[in-house]
Amino acid sequence: MTESALYEKPMPMDNMAPAARGPQTISPGKAMMLPGVFITGLAALSRHTGLGGVAGRSMLVVAGLLLLATIALFVSASRSGRTFVVEVMLFKHHWVQALTQVVIYGFWAWYVPDIRMYWPLLLAQLLFAYTFHILLTWSRRDHYGLGFGPVPITGSFNLFILFRPDWFYWQFGIVAAAFLGKEFIRWEKDGRSAHIFNPSSFGLVVFSAILILTGTTDLTFGVEIASWLTFSPNVYLVLFVVSIPVQLYFGVATMTVTAFVTTYVVGLAYFVLTGTYFFFDSYIPVAVFVGMLLLITDPATAPRSESGRLVFGVMYGLGLMIAFEVLRMADLPAFYDKLLPVPILNLFVRKIDRAAEAGALKFADFSGFGPSLSGGQRRAVTVGLWAVAFISIAAAGGVGDKHRGQWVPFWQETCEAGSDRACDHLLVLEQNLCLNGSGWACNELGILLTALEDDPGEIRGALNQGCAAGFPEACANAERAATGGGGLVSAAPPAGELPDLLRGNKGPVTERDAAVNYALACERGFRGTCEGSGT
Repeated sequence: MTESALYEKPMPMDNMAPAARGPQTISPGKAMMLPGVFITGLAALSRHTGLGGVAGRSMLVVAGLLLLATIALFVSASRSGRTFVVEVMLFKHHWVQALTQVVIYGFWAWYVPDIRMYWPLLLAQLLFAYTFHILLTWSRRDHYGLGFGPVPITGSFNLFILFRPDWFYWQFGIVAAAFLGKEFIRWEKDGRSAHIFNPSSFGLVVFSAILILTGTTDLTFGVEIASWLTFSPNVYLVLFVVSIPVQLYFGVATMTVTAFVTTYVVGLAYFVLTGTYFFFDSYIPVAVFVGMLLLITDPATAPRSESGRLVFGVMYGLGLMIAFEVLRMADLPAFYDKLLPVPILNLFVRKIDRAAEAGALKFADFSGFGPSLSGGQRRAVTVGLWAVAFISIAAAGGVGDKHRGQWVPFWQETCEAGSDRACDHLLVLEQNLCLNGSGWACNELGILLTALEDDPGEIRGALNQGCAAGFPEACANAERAATGGGGLVSAAPPAGELPDLLRGNKGPVTERDAAVNYALACERGFRGTCEGSGT
């Protein structure tokens, strides 16, 4: 869901023709007023009361650099007698994608207040994107098509990586990398010059590689974003619904549905074989689902045939799972998993198209189905199949808010059944809950460390922390551990800790009625809570 080239002839596809005003030839002086408007907006935004320090100063510095570049372009054009052309080009696939992202951000911000705090950072990137794209285009040719193209590119970045305010200036680098890659890294496709890489994913992957190699992921909100995306209720359903117009208009549902089904089927097979979930807290994490909707559905960088797109979707599903496992084994942040495969797959697009033309993908060719259907009807059928797949997998528990991999009891049971992988993940869950102030989790952590024959000092430390948090059983266990006076005992979590224990990967639990929370804890398998619920 990123832009196709603003200055290129669009890919031959229904519903992609632009609504445009005729081209206007203007002098360099008038032409420079266009980037000047965006530069002024960026400079003014740097004074926003919600910004300060590095973030505000970086906007002001970048605005100054853009102004110098604008002046240099004006001087060069004036000396050479160049004139510029501006044409309003409102491609449907740009404004539909932009509107879709506005809805996604609005829904997200409604439930995650932190997102509302960073709207100036999002707007600053958009102002920079327009200015940078205008100057880059006019430095290479006279014609610029003004439309919504930079909006979906910029919007995609912040659903995956956003630099923290003190390092925000690097976010402009992601935007610049996206447009530079689109402008300079090209090949011949269908008899015309086309950019190879999805612009959004290219910028993201360039900086992902830098962050991974330098070990500086903590300079971004990348890990937090992957969590924040899950906080909104019914988020899978909302994302599915708001993406339908793009899927319907532009015929890209084939890639999404095959990636979605592939990931679920492989994850289900993994569960059957190991008793644990591949992605730990879900079959398909929300952030991965967003990648399926936003990163692989750019028509300009995808195969043109339906059979090719089917294969492309399968490759993305398998690729992101391989990336997840490699990152996890290397002890690197796993949220990069949905980003890294996209540029690699983009490089295979022409090979996939040639394979489809040669008949090598005949097994995936459904073009003979419904030969009398129009292009729009075929897209509607594909979206219908996507809806059936989504509803079926959601009904089977493949996606949704209540996946049991979110909560401690599943991992306790699986660990006790002998799964080392479950014990490793349970250790992480209980450590995080303990650090967040749960005395119950600290006590359970001490019991787990004892079962794993860990360092006695670590065991006592966890139990003492649970005692300090006010959990009596942790105090008793700490004394037993110090004196060797018997085995450690577990106990039901107190009512005050249930809202944190029950949230899983969702937003905070606002219910404060103890009986209601105990009933929910009982349902989710927390030991000793059924008595508290009256069940």
